[in-house]
Amino acid sequence: MPVVADARAELIALCERGLDWHPELPKSRADVSGLRPAAVLVLFGVLDSVPSRTGGAVPRDLDVLLLRRAATLGSHAGQIAFPGGRLEASDAGPVAAAVREAREETDVDVDGIEPLGTLPPMPVPVSNHLVTPVPAWWTRPSEVAAVDHDESVEVFRVPVGEMLDPANRANTEHVYGGRAYRSPAFTVGGRVVWGFTALVLSRMFDELGWAEPWNHERIVEPDDL
Repeated sequence: MPVVADARAELIALCERGLDWHPELPKSRADVSGLRPAAVLVLFGVLDSVPSRTGGAVPRDLDVLLLRRAATLGSHAGQIAFPGGRLEASDAGPVAAAVREAREETDVDVDGIEPLGTLPPMPVPVSNHLVTPVPAWWTRPSEVAAVDHDESVEVFRVPVGEMLDPANRANTEHVYGGRAYRSPAFTVGGRVVWGFTALVLSRMFDELGWAEPWNHERIVEPDDL
């Protein structure tokens, strides 16, 4: 089993070589003209003394920080998401924006965050954004909580091993541009992680070689609709 340092090194290598989002995306999402730049922090760390699995391709204690967006938001309402948001003029780039948004949304101590690089931007036309994922390592985990309940209502850490458990993998079905599509989902801790967040994690897990075979015919309903 890899040690935690190996997972960090694998994430750095993934940022350096990049990946292609489009195998998971409808072709109509390829046009990014007019989309507003945004960034999200994909923050991996070591879950405090709670093992997530007893074997497999990732360390048993690895986890990722997620939050649930407020149900009153105009887009992606109620969905589980990464900390993040739109780039502001004062941001030096997507890394700075992702870290700033994480602090504003979860009160995470940014001195304990090590950005590992960026992944190619992913178009999200439903909210008119072009979103850059910023993988990062939680070198010194701190207390986190939902800061502004008009933005997010809970913040939590999800064991990666539980997300990779084939019993917790599924697809959702939805319509985009008049066509029906399936996209990855995870069912963990009584929650359904789907949409943009699940797409990013699913592609990352595949590229990192962490994913295990799972039943793509299993369909689940998002719990935030």
